[in-house]
Amino acid sequence: MTEMARYRFRAATMADLGLLAGWLKAPHVSRWWNSDAPFDEEKLADSRVSRWIVLLGERPFAYMQDYAVHGWPQHHFDYLPAGSRGIDQYIGEADMIGKGHGTGFIGQRMRDLFGQGIPALATDPHPENKRAIAVYERLGFRIVGQAQETQWGTILPMEIWAASRARD
Repeated sequence: MTEMARYRFRAATMADLGLLAGWLKAPHVSRWWNSDAPFDEEKLADSRVSRWIVLLGERPFAYMQDYAVHGWPQHHFDYLPAGSRGIDQYIGEADMIGKGHGTGFIGQRMRDLFGQGIPALATDPHPENKRAIAVYERLGFRIVGQAQETQWGTILPMEIWAASRARD
């Protein structure tokens, strides 16, 4: 299997609620991801957000979402050009942490999104989540502002533009 196709992304469904609820209770996830429930039918139907279960082979091990940054009034990334997306994710299976999978699946999804013509991607880790920040920086994201409070919690704004990927 090539590196480009190492991970599979399947749309999250209501059947995944138990899996995701278990992951959200894990200390390595709950420390950074403020949610008791991953979603409900209404949120799952929200066209602003694409929700994915990430698999390595047949094993689900992570959750990822990408969303329209212009989908909410006064979103902290609403200055980005039309069509830009935000990304959030976590590795749910503790034994998969520290093995390069975060960099791998995020990078693969970034290539997919840029391949679809997305002009820019943004992410907003907690400023104390040094591991996540390091992964994003390895992938080419740059910090673009100070830590700030948002309706979703404390964030450190980071972004990468498709044009910068062309130089890689």
